[in-house]
Amino acid sequence: MQMALTMGQRGLGNVWPNPAVGCVLVKDNRIIARGWTQPGGRPHAEVHALTQAGDLAQGATAYVTLEPCAHHGKTGPCAEALVKAGIRRVVCATQDPDTRVSGKGFKILKQAGIEVTCDVLKAQADADHIGFFSRITKDRPSITLKLASSLDGRIATRTGDSRWITGPMARRAVHLMRARHDAILVGRNTVEQDDPDLSVRDLGLAHRSPVRVVLDSRLSLPATGRLASTARDIPLWICHTNGAGSTQKWTEAGAVPLACAAAPDGRLDLAAVLETLANQGITRLFVEGGGQVAASLLRIGAVDELALFSAGVAIGADGLPNLGAFGVDALKDAPRFTRTSVTTLGPDVLTLWAPQRD
Repeated sequence: MQMALTMGQRGLGNVWPNPAVGCVLVKDNRIIARGWTQPGGRPHAEVHALTQAGDLAQGATAYVTLEPCAHHGKTGPCAEALVKAGIRRVVCATQDPDTRVSGKGFKILKQAGIEVTCDVLKAQADADHIGFFSRITKDRPSITLKLASSLDGRIATRTGDSRWITGPMARRAVHLMRARHDAILVGRNTVEQDDPDLSVRDLGLAHRSPVRVVLDSRLSLPATGRLASTARDIPLWICHTNGAGSTQKWTEAGAVPLACAAAPDGRLDLAAVLETLANQGITRLFVEGGGQVAASLLRIGAVDELALFSAGVAIGADGLPNLGAFGVDALKDAPRFTRTSVTTLGPDVLTLWAPQRD
């Protein structure tokens, strides 16, 4: 199962809206095939592995990281494919919460006389599938919020200079994170100040660059710069409020405008933005900026993981803070996190935090 989970992780960021599943087939104490969900979401992991195994699949055990699908979509159900291939036993990590599948995949297997064992390495599987689960159960993608700041929590000097606070190893780690997510989200201020590219570079994974999403409620950004110039090569979505104005400049550049509901203050309603992205199929969202966007997501409790890159440089109180205003008056109302890992990246440190749940 550990191998199946590793196989499934290969698809993270590259198979949405489907889950990144892994499958290992074992027969006579020997691995005969390994599969994972292929780019674009098909074929599914089980079919990928069964195709490799061919007739050897007869009588084998399948280790799968998510309940085999039971519904007819663009392809037939994986549960039926396992039955047809003559699989003897299925060991599964976790159940699929999708009502089209939940429990139904196991039922198909059991009715065919296949032995089913569930919840093997369930915690790790649930973590790997958090984006897919979040889209199904919360109508939003899972969110990793990335912050890169000085030791005093600043992301730029008072003049806006921010390149580079962290070093090359930390920046490469960020690019790997990008490649494992479906989309990257930034606010209009980040685009205006930094003119970012937001692609995956320096890792040989340019083909894994995720969708770039920009929050621009009034469509006030000009369709120029690095994002606009690459919109036909790497998907670019512009989230704006209804009635914000003409989207022609962005569609002509190759971007996709997405109309979302507005909050009472006229800005984008972030909860509505997340639901819109989920409806577009996004399961895993990587948020890179800016400080106000980060604060807003924390305020509504939508952050599933916080990735804090800390550099050994001091900028001072006149620098730009990594988080915008929260409006928190009492510490008891402040969001709290539990540290899950610490990694040294050259002179910098990456700390991963998970939100504390009630």
